[in-house]
Amino acid sequence: MAAFATKQFMLLLSSSLLLLIGVSTGSFYDNFDITWGDGRANIFESGHLLTCTLDKISGSGFQSKKEYLFGKIDMKMKLVAGNSAGTVTAYYLSSKGETWDEIDFEFLGNVTGQPYVLHTNVFTGGKGNREMQFYLWFDPTADFHTYTVLWNPLNIIFLVDGIPIRVFKNNEAHGVAYPKSQPMKIYSSLWEADDWATQGGRVKTDWTNAPFSASYRSFNDVGCCSRTSVWNWVTCNANSNSWMWTTLNSNQLGQMKWVQNDYMIYNYCNEFKRFPQGLPTECNLG
Repeated sequence: MAAFATKQFMLLLSSSLLLLIGVSTGSFYDNFDITWGDGRANIFESGHLLTCTLDKISGSGFQSKKEYLFGKIDMKMKLVAGNSAGTVTAYYLSSKGETWDEIDFEFLGNVTGQPYVLHTNVFTGGKGNREMQFYLWFDPTADFHTYTVLWNPLNIIFLVDGIPIRVFKNNEAHGVAYPKSQPMKIYSSLWEADDWATQGGRVKTDWTNAPFSASYRSFNDVGCCSRTSVWNWVTCNANSNSWMWTTLNSNQLGQMKWVQNDYMIYNYCNEFKRFPQGLPTECNLG
């Protein structure tokens, strides 16, 4: 009986240590630098909460200390509440240079009672034009929700609370460029874009509601391929990182179909007028 109790205690201690390790990996102090905003972005709760604010003078933003080349990256976010028209909360990965790669989540605010627009895009070699937009099936301002980018050699999967909403596949065999060689940092910012963000720019920012605020928690990049310098890579072992070769299973494909049927409001692959010479190649592939 004593041996059993000791074993249970050791298991509990081990679990507690793992929990502490998991919490520490999500520290904003350890993982991010506030890069602009002149004091409008701040870290609280011993590194476990970050807020960005926007007023009429300036927005604010931050970026990761590390660069990533493949990984599964989670961030919990709570968006600007109330009349958020004209505001954009951007959360994305991007490399540098004229032929950059980029993976985008952007949240376009709206007037009180109207839904946020979740805007997604993928850039390869400096070229995007792969926008897909969604409404969400919950109020993203009432609580924190998890937004995930799973990026591996096979595909980029956008997930919301673990539900896939979009996949961009590696179709290099068909001549479609795919981001696989340029390390990217994580960036996020809260900024004003009322010239285009809300209903095509028809609804402007009501500054009487300022300052606007977005919040971040529970960052997780455990197991990602990352580096803090060109000499210091965290290697990725395909056998130990389950995300490295992940594609959607049949259940996840069903979830994505539900989201796209019920909540997708724009898909570049349906824009025949926008592409008079023919839709992008990937639009005609499975």
